[in-house]
Amino acid sequence: QVLLVESGGGLVQAGDSLRLSCAASGRTLTTYAMGWFRQAPGKEREFVAAVSRNGGSTYYADSVKGRFTISRDNAKNMVYLQMNSLKPEDTAVYYCAAAFMKIAGLTRPETYNYWGQGTQVTVSS
Repeated sequence: QVLLVESGGGLVQAGDSLRLSCAASGRTLTTYAMGWFRQAPGKEREFVAAVSRNGGSTYYADSVKGRFTISRDNAKNMVYLQMNSLKPEDTAVYYCAAAFMKIAGLTRPETYNYWGQGTQVTVSS
């Protein structure tokens, strides 16, 4: 069992930056690929970014590529999402997720075994 808790969301203006954090407890994260997803009101949950178990590979949605950076610190059981140049269309609840021993399908929500409760990010224009 893995418990994931997101933090760092908030209300910012377009062009600002935010850093989301995901703290994991219960099991070491080294056996889990990690991902960030988001869900805006009335929309489906969508992939944002993912990182492999050792942090060597990262994946991004086209909509955030070049603006967002996913990283992880396995020693601290932490995953981060640095979000720069935020846009109003980035407004959503952001979720951290863990995928046990997965190396493929990391852009699909059904690949993930555990989810956090989400943190709200609101970007005003």
